[in-house]
Amino acid sequence: MISWLTKTHPVTSGVPPRRLDRWLAEFSGAFGDLGTFLPYVLGALTIGGLAPQGLLLGFGLALIGAGLFFRAPVAVQPMKVVGAVLLAQGMTPGEVAAAGMMLGGLLLLLVATGALGRVVRWVPRPVILGLQLGLGLSMAWLGAGLMANPVWLGALALGCLLIFLRLPYCPAAPAALLVAILAGWTAGLSEPPAGLSPGWSLPTLTLPSWDEVVRAVGLAVLPQLPLTLANAVIVTAALAHELFPDRSARTGERHLALSTGITNLLLSPLGALPMCHGAGGLQAQYRYGARTGAAPVILGVILLALGLFFAGAAAAMLAFIPIAAGGALLLIAGADLALSRRLFNDLPVQWPVIGLTAVLTMAANPAVGLAGGWLAAAARGPLARAIQNRRTSAGRSPTASRRRGL
Repeated sequence: MISWLTKTHPVTSGVPPRRLDRWLAEFSGAFGDLGTFLPYVLGALTIGGLAPQGLLLGFGLALIGAGLFFRAPVAVQPMKVVGAVLLAQGMTPGEVAAAGMMLGGLLLLLVATGALGRVVRWVPRPVILGLQLGLGLSMAWLGAGLMANPVWLGALALGCLLIFLRLPYCPAAPAALLVAILAGWTAGLSEPPAGLSPGWSLPTLTLPSWDEVVRAVGLAVLPQLPLTLANAVIVTAALAHELFPDRSARTGERHLALSTGITNLLLSPLGALPMCHGAGGLQAQYRYGARTGAAPVILGVILLALGLFFAGAAAAMLAFIPIAAGGALLLIAGADLALSRRLFNDLPVQWPVIGLTAVLTMAANPAVGLAGGWLAAAARGPLARAIQNRRTSAGRSPTASRRRGL
């Protein structure tokens, strides 16, 4: 099983890596997306009141399943709108479960009816590039903000990352996190969890009431669905095709939507936070060395062990990792995502649509960027033809002819 996970793509181009070097790279990449993962998960455990058993079990199983199926470092992330509503307005465990189950069911329905394919074909390439640019810049901006807690620790983590990324065979992400953890502990900013003792625990089944279903639809399902389609399906598939063209058939929009749908439909009743894939997470794991499905499997096994054996201390253990260090991870990965080579290969005539989509994505969210970018792309063709026709008509007018001396 282990060799099957890692055999598809070498860590370095041109020179086949040694087995140990390859695993160090996968181990490093496994921690690349913690900058997105930690704030939402810690908030869901401490503020949202979700049980750690179901939440960590859900992420663990989803990551393992993604790694085994996609054979690429496809990330599993918390759904942003659901997480934000949980933290800001409060949701019961039943409402969280209802939101995940309905979102999963809707994604499976879109795949089964063929509607997903029509949505994907409906989105022009410049809009996808604009979404990717906006998401990358948003990630970098969020990372810079997290690095301010405190600034010196974020700067230390960023400096370590920049150095470790240049060292051969160095697992940059976990090494930088370890330095930040030790620095934060030494400075008295955090304390290691005390009294760790393993104990077996399983999640409980959560079935929502009808009132919880109705409230979840307006609070989370309707605003989350277009965001998931834009980022977790369309942009993630485009980025996966760019990074892993040999695995495009496996990491296409249909499989990403199916994976997200099945994961949420099955795991939300067990207390999992609604999850999706994400272009930023894929780029983050790739940036820090991951090239196969081993990276998400590694993180999934760690989270599964935390949920099953250390659920009582899971929040304290995760909080021991400084948020500022997660911000440094996000900053570098976001810059990589934004500065895609596909962006610079595109024609300058497409740049206004790309720019508008990126701005709307940053100012609002990817769903708004998708809608605004599509309208701009749809209007660009008729507008260009109208301008061309007007110039042609002006060139054929009697006044223009007299000016040319005809």
